[in-house]
Amino acid sequence: MAELSSPLILGDLHLKNRVIMAPLTRSRATDDRVPTPMMAEHYAQRASAGLIISEATVISEAANGYFNTPGLFTDAQVKGWKSVTQAVHDKGGLIVAQLWHVGRVSHPDLLSGDTPVSASSVQQKGQVSLLRPKRDYVVPRALEITEIKTIIEQFKQAAIRAKEAGFDGVELHGANGYLIDQFLQSSTNQREDEYGGSVENRARLLLEVVDALIEVWGAGRVGVHLAPRGDEHDMGDADPRETFGYALEQLGQRKIAFFFTREYLADDSISEYLKARSGGVPYIANMKLSRNDAIALLASGQADAVSFGKAYIANPDLYERLVQDAPLNELVFDNMIGAQTAEGYIDYPTLAESLVAQNAENEVSA
Repeated sequence: MAELSSPLILGDLHLKNRVIMAPLTRSRATDDRVPTPMMAEHYAQRASAGLIISEATVISEAANGYFNTPGLFTDAQVKGWKSVTQAVHDKGGLIVAQLWHVGRVSHPDLLSGDTPVSASSVQQKGQVSLLRPKRDYVVPRALEITEIKTIIEQFKQAAIRAKEAGFDGVELHGANGYLIDQFLQSSTNQREDEYGGSVENRARLLLEVVDALIEVWGAGRVGVHLAPRGDEHDMGDADPRETFGYALEQLGQRKIAFFFTREYLADDSISEYLKARSGGVPYIANMKLSRNDAIALLASGQADAVSFGKAYIANPDLYERLVQDAPLNELVFDNMIGAQTAEGYIDYPTLAESLVAQNAENEVSA
């Protein structure tokens, strides 16, 4: 029976435990999208996780939808990430790079005036995150075939740079309504060429990018991040079981290292079905999991590993706290995203540090 502390093999990745740090956008990179020494400290603090999946990292400047998110398309960015991966490895951790293109989830003000791109010209409802004053998303421009091929190559080049930067593998961000998801789901893909219509065509970009990543890393160091609920950024699909089931079937044939779903537990959850459809690709569960949820998922074999996001923001030693059933630090939302400050980023105490501080306080009180 698998437990939180059980080791796990994901393809070519040998994990010391089954607690995964989810990718978390914090917008602490420089204006040129270069990772900073503070980011290296942040990740190193959390290296007791079985695996760290880096924050979403753009493959080009045109792929961005937020200020100060990191990239993997310049030499300076590679150098910055080297400091991060080295810091994690020095603490005995593993880290993979999550590769990202936001597609329509952007705005001309973030793209030097250019129109965001997508599978089709379907406008997203709502307003652009973090831009002030607030403004609506614009109608995106449908990508031409030649542009799609260019983006696939950019993913491949980012994967090459991830290897140069010392990562242990890569994860494709195919979730949360970003570009890969926009091609996959029927509500945003209204194309009539080889990238639209049937589920086979809508999954084509996902699979072609995965194949490009495998060329660089081998299948055993490539993961895929999916969101079958379609509950982010105005997404939706006519038949999620078939769409995501087909995708997992194809990913299973490629024998990728793992798939990760952002899907809360409910009667209509389909991640367990996706795991079965994949032919056994290891599955990382995520979204609003409690400690008891995580333990039950592992014990039953419904998931191979469990992932936490917000809890890892507030608890650098989350793995140890979960194993010990220790109390967790409360998450402070101030400065969570975008503030170029250590506060709310690298200043959360470990359990040991909290106990030392409490003992010192007790001595003063006595």
